[in-house]
Amino acid sequence: MSQPKPEIRLDASEEHELRKAKIVSMQQEGISPWPAYKPVSHTTTQALADFTQQQDATIVYSLAGRMMTRRDHGKTFFVNIQDRDGTIQLYMKKDEVGEAVFEHFKKHTDLGDIVWASGSLFVTKMGETTLHVKEFMLLSKCLHPLPEKFHGLTDVEQRYRQRYLDLISNHETREKFKKRSGIIQAIRNFLQGHDFLEVETPMLHPIPGGAAARPFVTHHNAYNMELFLRIAPELYLKRLVIGGFERVFEINRNFRNEGVSTRHNPEFTMLEFYMAHGDVHAGIDLTQKLLQHAVEANFGTHQVPFQGKIIDFTAPFKQLTVEESLIEIGGLHAKDFSPEHINGTIAKHGAEIRITASHGEKLFALFEACVEQKIVQPTFIVGYPIEVSPLSKRDPNNPELAARFELFICGMEFANGFTELNDPFDQAERFKGQVNARTAGDSEAHHYDADYIKALEFGLPPTVGVGIGIDRLVMVLTDTASIKDVILFPTLKASHE
Repeated sequence: MSQPKPEIRLDASEEHELRKAKIVSMQQEGISPWPAYKPVSHTTTQALADFTQQQDATIVYSLAGRMMTRRDHGKTFFVNIQDRDGTIQLYMKKDEVGEAVFEHFKKHTDLGDIVWASGSLFVTKMGETTLHVKEFMLLSKCLHPLPEKFHGLTDVEQRYRQRYLDLISNHETREKFKKRSGIIQAIRNFLQGHDFLEVETPMLHPIPGGAAARPFVTHHNAYNMELFLRIAPELYLKRLVIGGFERVFEINRNFRNEGVSTRHNPEFTMLEFYMAHGDVHAGIDLTQKLLQHAVEANFGTHQVPFQGKIIDFTAPFKQLTVEESLIEIGGLHAKDFSPEHINGTIAKHGAEIRITASHGEKLFALFEACVEQKIVQPTFIVGYPIEVSPLSKRDPNNPELAARFELFICGMEFANGFTELNDPFDQAERFKGQVNARTAGDSEAHHYDADYIKALEFGLPPTVGVGIGIDRLVMVLTDTASIKDVILFPTLKASHE
């Protein structure tokens, strides 16, 4: 038996020039490097499954994929191709495909090329199901060498900037984004199964609203007006509830002109859903059931690993008030955040507050400094001060608190929900308070949205709304430390290449 010929490695620029020369050679011979498509009968996985079931060597399979490996045995070639489903081995013999086809393959093809092959399946002596090629065609020439086959694309920056190479060479990356799609689909199925209507609302807003965040600003030439990329769809979704769509949801992009980190990307995906005739308690119940369903539907369990910990999504999740969490998780005593001692506690823990901050704002700052990063298992935090919840209805049992929850997992905020404020007079006053905060220097405070106030005057039914960060959810469910690894094309600094 002849031995495979050793592979000669060229540097990237040399191989690029060599591949360009092959294109010229092909064109001179009347062969197109990018011909019309050829019909494909199966994916690689479908073909393997069908053959396993039928064991019929007479069935002809037509497959296409990217050539990932090839071994030259003189008058035969073994090739592995990769398509969207998986990989399969091809076996090509010179006296069966014909000298012209065989020499064309040998002379003109390279790793990375998209190829088409047709033939029957058989099992090799090594036990590998293989396509015995009878027909072959090059479908699309690849002009650059692929990343080294055994390690894939390892440069992190290059993986983000050239995600297509990352997807070609790293099986784990492909599986992660397939899982992301499955998670989103499970969420969509759950909500539609609970009679929610999926909708789309504007990305360009005349007034930024729905969250405390700095917006991206743009300009519309035809109208000669300033517009903002949306920071949240909330106020438009609630307009739809006012209009009679009592259960709505949207899964789409938000944009916030803020810092970038392993947990923040300026462009990110959010789920927001609104349910009329419900309150914060209904929102908590639906949120934990939705997340439990998404986990179970994709992993067959409620428990998933994340960075060395096992995260349990079995409902019901733990629930604490802000003050309870300061004691149980933050390690403080009640007197530490009493009005007499809270300033000293804030200074001790380095919490950031405005000079004019209220006691409620100080409590929230302490929570962010002392508690948030320490939460591991899914935990609902309730009892937020009304001052930090400008769109939330007041707690009917304590008007100083908001009827609001946030869900934290692994030190990250995952969800924010509350009984929606439907009193137009109260909402107008809170918008005015936010305007004053902006005047005082808070660039993330809300604007005054007069049209939304007018919409409220037509009557928003008792409603609960919830927002869930999809990217962070995918991070935890795929055991991923950086948000950039679960966003196909994360926001990056401009390249100087």
